[in-house]
Amino acid sequence: MSEQLKSYDDICQLIRSKRDEEIVTVLGPTATGKTRLAVRIARDFGGEIISADSRQVYRGMDIGTGKDLEDYVIDGQVIPYHLIDIAEPGVEYNVAQYQQAAYVAMDAIRGRGREIVLCGGSGMYIEALLGGYRLAPVTRDPQLYVELSAKSDEELTEILQSFRALHNHTDTCERPRLIKAVEIEYYYQQHPEWKDDTRKIPSVIIGLCGDRDLIRSRITRRLKERLDNGMIEEVEALIKQGANVNQLLRYGLEYKFVTMYLLNQISKEEMFAKLNTAIHQFSKRQMTWFRKMERSGFVINWVDIAVLV
Repeated sequence: MSEQLKSYDDICQLIRSKRDEEIVTVLGPTATGKTRLAVRIARDFGGEIISADSRQVYRGMDIGTGKDLEDYVIDGQVIPYHLIDIAEPGVEYNVAQYQQAAYVAMDAIRGRGREIVLCGGSGMYIEALLGGYRLAPVTRDPQLYVELSAKSDEELTEILQSFRALHNHTDTCERPRLIKAVEIEYYYQQHPEWKDDTRKIPSVIIGLCGDRDLIRSRITRRLKERLDNGMIEEVEALIKQGANVNQLLRYGLEYKFVTMYLLNQISKEEMFAKLNTAIHQFSKRQMTWFRKMERSGFVINWVDIAVLV
């Protein structure tokens, strides 16, 4: 059962009462201060942080993804972090790769006798890791994809059930996810040598939430600061260094709209307005994902960001 936390002391008390849980997770929508809270927890419990951000894995994408590496220093102490700057910009990095890299990082942290603090806003990454979802590094087979796309949801569900029992509706709630789940099962069948070491990870989950107007103001203020601090120049440098423009567009948000501006597809004013709106919409989608996690059984203990200021 989730708890409504009212202070940092409440958070610490909850963590101490859940020592049987394997790790601590800090999640929430963008601009809620997740990193600062995770760093504080890591300091007080002797931990290291594993990032759960789908774009912070890329080198050189610093300002736009909000790495804010200075936040990992608290009272002169540097808190170790993992899974940031591990991939080249312009390449595809997927949730299956993340899951396996997170296992490696977790084993290393445990080997040092340290606590693990998972922190981020990428719900898919967090859910796949904590839920132990079976994810193979599947390369799409175009012919198989065409065959599966021609089938109904009912037919796809029957195929999936022929491979394994369905304990929940996670893989069948959305058609793209359903097709992907079937593709993965075919991959397992064709690659019996692939080692499936996925496992559920018990975690005490702290969720950051707050007044919508407060979060919106934080998002707009932070966007202005990032633009003033070189975000446009960062994207420009990535393009000059050979980053794939189409991939930058697919990364979305800051990289999409700044790239469009640099390609003279929109004005600077349009860039700011459209990007600001897009980030607000992204924040809402993040909360929708976290609420979906709760409905599927994840216990998220929420704390209002106003009490952590």
